[in-house]
Amino acid sequence: MPEENIVYIGNKPVMNYVLAVVTQVNGGTAQVVLKARGRAISRAVDVAEIVRNRFIPEIEIENIDISTEEIVGNEGGATNVSAIEIQLRKE
Repeated sequence: MPEENIVYIGNKPVMNYVLAVVTQVNGGTAQVVLKARGRAISRAVDVAEIVRNRFIPEIEIENIDISTEEIVGNEGGATNVSAIEIQLRKE
């Protein structure tokens, strides 16, 4: 998957990410992947649902992957953080 087809979800407002997805799809990209970790996971789900329900009804959720990533903090301690990948495809 090319790197430009990935939208990393962070702390910005949901509509910023919705706009990024809609822009990519309107530019001819057939598949877009939303990636998020930790508290941003719910925002990634919101982005996928808003794109599907309000902007591009013909886009489908092709796959959802969940995982746990181990992040080493400043003090050297490791913390587990949940991660999600939502693959959207326009037919």
